[in-house]
Amino acid sequence: MGLLYGCHSRFPPRPALIRRQAYVTRLALGVCLFAVSALAAGPDLHTVLKGVENRYNHARTLQVLFSQTYEMPQHGTRTESGELFLRKPGRMRWQYTDPAGKLFVSDGKYIYLYTPSQNRVERSKVKESDDMRAPLAFLLGRLDFEQEFSTFLMKPEGENTWITAQAKSDRLPFTQVKFLVTPSYEIRELVITGQDNSVMSFKFSDEKMNPKLSDNMFQFKAPAGAEVVESEG
Repeated sequence: MGLLYGCHSRFPPRPALIRRQAYVTRLALGVCLFAVSALAAGPDLHTVLKGVENRYNHARTLQVLFSQTYEMPQHGTRTESGELFLRKPGRMRWQYTDPAGKLFVSDGKYIYLYTPSQNRVERSKVKESDDMRAPLAFLLGRLDFEQEFSTFLMKPEGENTWITAQAKSDRLPFTQVKFLVTPSYEIRELVITGQDNSVMSFKFSDEKMNPKLSDNMFQFKAPAGAEVVESEG
């Protein structure tokens, strides 16, 4: 007992050292908690929106595979797929593999929709078109979320982020647009809700930025014998 008492008496507690150790411990714990909370919170809304803008505003051309689902109340669901080509300013080519031969082309002035089953072409002016594929044209324009949309909601999904944006004007053919954005600010999914409550959804894959695309890809030539009709939208 005397030896044990002697050991304690030779190394008495040091209040200053204990306080210093407690402070360092609390500081380290605080840093860890801050890092964990920041990691859990993920990127903020402004960072995600600006990241998407910077990615697509700096692109001249874009090539991507797509799967498209169209849902309209009381009319069921239709799913199609193919490859999409975009080029500034406002040029698009939706080249369908399912159904094979279907084509949707914009040369920047007119939009052409060719339906092979009817051998029919519908032509309309870009400014008059209410086709909901048109919102994708802004991916190769001057994308500005705050100018195009009024309110935003952000929801994480794994490492990706869903952004829900409400249209700023009721004159647009759509009321809401949802984006699924990756950490590299690539848009993987797009869901467009129309004024008529229809929903057009897209899933994108194998995105290529700035591929070489020929001008001819965005010039439409009606197939032989096809009926060409003018559409108001």
